[in-house]
Amino acid sequence: MKKVRIGIIGIGAQGGLYAGFIADGKVNNMVIGAICDIDPGKKAMCVNKYPGIPFYDHYVDMLDSGNVDAIVTCVPHYLHPEMGIEALKRDIHPLVEKPAGVYTKQVQELNDFAASKPALTFGIVFNQRSNPLYQKVKEMIDQGEIGEIRRTNWMITTWWRPQGYYEQSAWRATWGGEGGGVLVNQAPHQLDLLQWICGMPKKVYSNVKYGYQRNIAVEDEVTAMLDYGNGATGVFITCTHDVIGTDRFEILGDKGKIVIDDSKKITIKRLNKPESEMSSTMKWEDVMKIFMGQGLSEIYEEEVLEFESVWGAQHIAVLDNFAANIVDGTPLLAPGTDGIHGVRLANAIHLSSWLGKEVEIPFDEELFAAELNKRVEEERKTPIHK
Repeated sequence: MKKVRIGIIGIGAQGGLYAGFIADGKVNNMVIGAICDIDPGKKAMCVNKYPGIPFYDHYVDMLDSGNVDAIVTCVPHYLHPEMGIEALKRDIHPLVEKPAGVYTKQVQELNDFAASKPALTFGIVFNQRSNPLYQKVKEMIDQGEIGEIRRTNWMITTWWRPQGYYEQSAWRATWGGEGGGVLVNQAPHQLDLLQWICGMPKKVYSNVKYGYQRNIAVEDEVTAMLDYGNGATGVFITCTHDVIGTDRFEILGDKGKIVIDDSKKITIKRLNKPESEMSSTMKWEDVMKIFMGQGLSEIYEEEVLEFESVWGAQHIAVLDNFAANIVDGTPLLAPGTDGIHGVRLANAIHLSSWLGKEVEIPFDEELFAAELNKRVEEERKTPIHK
């Protein structure tokens, strides 16, 4: 296969972005095979913008057409597992958008079915995994540069969304249409990176606000405490009402600290001796110097790395890598089966909030689904008019 013919399901903002990249020849080994959207108004636009590309109003018709080798799902979150499974049934390679689904039970069904089709490529659009900055951080953690992790702190509040954003579509910020708020829409990349780099927590305790600063049913404010099960803890904070916003990720180890600011700069402070050794051997006069802010340069070495982010490059990299895996077996940056981890973490944060107590991971998936369905039903009976 020289070129992967990809079918784009949903030609809205995200699908349109991918179509543009591919049509402009920015993605190696990939061409647009077909486009699908349930909105009749999109057909005229596509005929004009992408002449000669078949257009379908139902994704199954596109899958059965013979015009596509792979698909990318740019649709509401609940549909990702279903569409992934239907593609796999027809030996078509699926690339699902984040999140992989709304709850782990449906995502596990997709993963299980994908396992029965090992010859097919199954990917997920975790474009931040292609970001050289986070690849570098993962490499440093994996190689033990700051030792065993003691604490993680990520404040990611750069997701400001005004009320008008939620009023664009009826399905936005609803339990039935989107399955949640900031945890399932804006923050899945950070939830994936957090567990990809630092590992999955064993327990979660959260304080979540629903419709706190926006007229919506779902969450727009999240504070979660993480317990990694080995003494290490973490805090994850996100929201959609901070117009100034902060993006700061700190990882403390027993041999130093890594601080990431604005996803652009890494500051690494490597201790000359592990903290535990300093604690047990340092002379009191040297301790006093530290208390007074002196001699800090003698206990650690600092390195600062700056990274430039080119808009769209990371999405292109994911598409490029997906096609390369199909064509020549290049390892996937983001295997589709990894999508369940971020969904599991988001589910645990929601469930802790709903139950008002700490939740162990893995949790009772049937209980989560039942609690989610309660909110879907409440929303159906008394919808919020945005």
